[in-house]
Amino acid sequence: MDNMNLIPPSLYPEVFLLLSICAILLVDMFLGDDKRNITYALSLLSLGVCGVLTMNATSGTSVYLSNNMFVSDAMSNLLKMFSYIAVGVTFIYGRQYATDRGMTTGMLGGEFYTLALFSLLGQMIMISGNNLLIIYLGLELMSLALYALVALRRDHTVSTEAAMKYFVLGALASGFLLYGISMLYGATGTLNLNEMSKIAASATANKTILVFGIVFLVAGLAFKLGVVPFHMWVPDVYQGSPTVVTLLLGGAPKLAAFAITFRLLVEGLFPQVLDWQQMLMVLAVMSMAIGNITAIAQTNLKRMLAYSTISQMGFMLLGFLSGVSNGNVTLAGEAYSASMFYAITYVMTTLGTFGIILLLSRAGFEAENIADLKGLNKRSKWFAFIMLLLMFSLAGIPPLMGFYAKLSVLSSVVAAGQIWLAVAAVLFSLIGAFYYLRIVKVMYFEEPTETTPIVAHMDLKIVLSVNGLAVLALGIMPGSLLQSCIDAIKSTLAS
Repeated sequence: MDNMNLIPPSLYPEVFLLLSICAILLVDMFLGDDKRNITYALSLLSLGVCGVLTMNATSGTSVYLSNNMFVSDAMSNLLKMFSYIAVGVTFIYGRQYATDRGMTTGMLGGEFYTLALFSLLGQMIMISGNNLLIIYLGLELMSLALYALVALRRDHTVSTEAAMKYFVLGALASGFLLYGISMLYGATGTLNLNEMSKIAASATANKTILVFGIVFLVAGLAFKLGVVPFHMWVPDVYQGSPTVVTLLLGGAPKLAAFAITFRLLVEGLFPQVLDWQQMLMVLAVMSMAIGNITAIAQTNLKRMLAYSTISQMGFMLLGFLSGVSNGNVTLAGEAYSASMFYAITYVMTTLGTFGIILLLSRAGFEAENIADLKGLNKRSKWFAFIMLLLMFSLAGIPPLMGFYAKLSVLSSVVAAGQIWLAVAAVLFSLIGAFYYLRIVKVMYFEEPTETTPIVAHMDLKIVLSVNGLAVLALGIMPGSLLQSCIDAIKSTLAS
């Protein structure tokens, strides 16, 4: 009992998840292929318990632990909750898909679930990291698990190639990030983000080395977000990975990427805000331009969604570069919370979109081309309607969640006085609407090439329906979630 008291309640979710992964690995060793559902159930149970522990750890104030290396605050708790939901929903959507492709049978056993949970543990560490090295360790834990997941189908040439590209370019990005961290440490003499912010504001920091460090840091963050010009891995890895792994890449990790961008740039380097805002502006505009324009030419659905992700992450960055305008920092809370709301919206919509792809896939057939959605309305009116909601949300059409997310970010950009940037974002969104609406046209106005009935587990159908309706409901009534984001960001900034 005394030993348990050594672990603060704010660390319970991470400690419990680590112990759960070890337990699941041990249990899975003694399970046959016909009992793999036990591993699946234990994984979902672990996520549920982590959610309860995180809610109990929420005190409304920021708690610093382990010599200020780890922080539990309102922002981290909210992002962790959505990360649990994203991974849990991915497990539900991908269970049949993974089984049909031998990813949870034979030699591989339950490694799909444990690797996914390891990547989640890395994301939790990233979200709560208050020290440069802790954030880096969380990032590497997440990345190594994802590299292995992409290559899980070792007999599949395309997946192996995607894993190699992801690993090599990921190692390069880690190098950028680590080099930036070393320069920041050289300039400030600390790895703690709170102390770094104080030193960066004083005259003692070496400003030249600090700016060079920020350049390398932003480059590393840009890779993890998948924004231009560090986007080259996204289309190939999205297309080459098994679809359920693509969802693991495109879901919860984006929340963790938002968190470390906020921790490093806003909490650690806020005195240099004018330097990094200019860098993010270039990344955002280039991402929206190249992502939306290139997506139009795609015929592969996963590749199109990859370019969509690039443009969506560019849009999310608009909130970060609107936090300070002409020395006015009063807009910071609303701007950064708009970006957070946008990241959550993107993840929820992406979950549903890939859920439809996984629903349509079956043993021996990958539903990954736009043509595979032809006539979906005639095969299933309900799931065609769910896909329509998700595409409209990604396009930013009211009254869906994506519209309100875009409106929140654009309001922050306009409030910061950057009218031209808001106009550019709207124009690129209009271009993006073309390829989202093309999906709707294919589903409703073309004859189906596939006539087999859609067969799936009831849990998948129920969760997918709830996912789609949640995107609609949160578009009509976004107030509670948006207010939660505003409160979380303001509480974190005030600590």
